[in-house]
Amino acid sequence: MIRSLWTAATGMKAQQLNIDTISNNLANVNTNGYKTQRAEFKDLLYATIKKTNLLDDLGAPVNLEVGHGVMPNATTRDFRNGSLIETQNDFDFAIDGEGFFSVLLPNDQVRYTRDGSFKLSVDGDEAMLVSSEGYIVLSEDDDVILIENGMRDITVDNMGYITATDEDGEIVELGRLKIVDFMNPAGLLSEGQNLYSTTVASGEEILLEADEMNSKVIQKYLEASNVQVVEEMVKMITAQRAYEINSKSIQVSDEMLQQANNLRR
Repeated sequence: MIRSLWTAATGMKAQQLNIDTISNNLANVNTNGYKTQRAEFKDLLYATIKKTNLLDDLGAPVNLEVGHGVMPNATTRDFRNGSLIETQNDFDFAIDGEGFFSVLLPNDQVRYTRDGSFKLSVDGDEAMLVSSEGYIVLSEDDDVILIENGMRDITVDNMGYITATDEDGEIVELGRLKIVDFMNPAGLLSEGQNLYSTTVASGEEILLEADEMNSKVIQKYLEASNVQVVEEMVKMITAQRAYEINSKSIQVSDEMLQQANNLRR
């Protein structure tokens, strides 16, 4: 009876984490480039009350085991593409396929993002491409992308090459966006602000060369969140029912203990 109390308690804790994960997904349904998280669980240790004992085809063919509940195992991200939304902004970019943009933080550390909502940071007669937080957007040479005063018709092709028309009417190449990928994107560490950092599990960045890149950079579009609201709502209802049935198990176990305590000789 006591075992059932603790077992059901682990189930309630697990479903609470499940609800937390689902709530975070729903909260980010309008976040550019957000990728859905999924909570994963595993069962706990088992108490083996009776082992198999087969001798000359006689005896118990199966174990008698009782589990001790459940525990969270991991939260994984679904890196499937979200829908592409047209913005008509020259500095909005979306990656159709695999890959991440690279940005440089003030502490000179590189982070990665699927959010291509970029801006211009003006400094005198020049401007550089930055993220919404002001982080420098890197070129494939790990350099800044500068746009001089008077340049117009900023264009980015599918391979990430940025061109502009100067004051003389000539087309000038400004550089190429640094698009990278990872052997295991699910191993990236989420840091908030739509940013990811590398870990041992993700592996180091792999630069996607223009002639080998299967993905496409699309200008004047942004990638929406890939959260499926209906799917998340179904998961929420399932988690709620699982939480309720675990709380019911605690209530039933308590009632059974009460009946045992009330026994009279």
